Amino acid sequence: METQVINIDKEILGGTPVFNGTRVPIKNLFDYLETGESIDTFLKDFEGVTKEQVVKLLEMSQKLIETSSNILNENIA
Repeated sequence: METQVINIDKEILGGTPVFNGTRVPIKNLFDYLETGESIDTFLKDFEGVTKEQVVKLLEMSQKLIETSSNILNENIA
């Protein structure tokens, strides 16, 4: 059974995408990774987020990038 990873609700942080079941913005994970912090550090700092959510989000991001790249490459040709 797949679990929803991202929640967007105008009542939670004005509609900022957050990890489902938390008030932790998705952007926080990417900010941590961009500065060289580990996923483990992120999970320690945001205990409401699970490792499974982080892994699923990264998998979703990879698929989105791959799909976008394919679309962009088609438009170039």
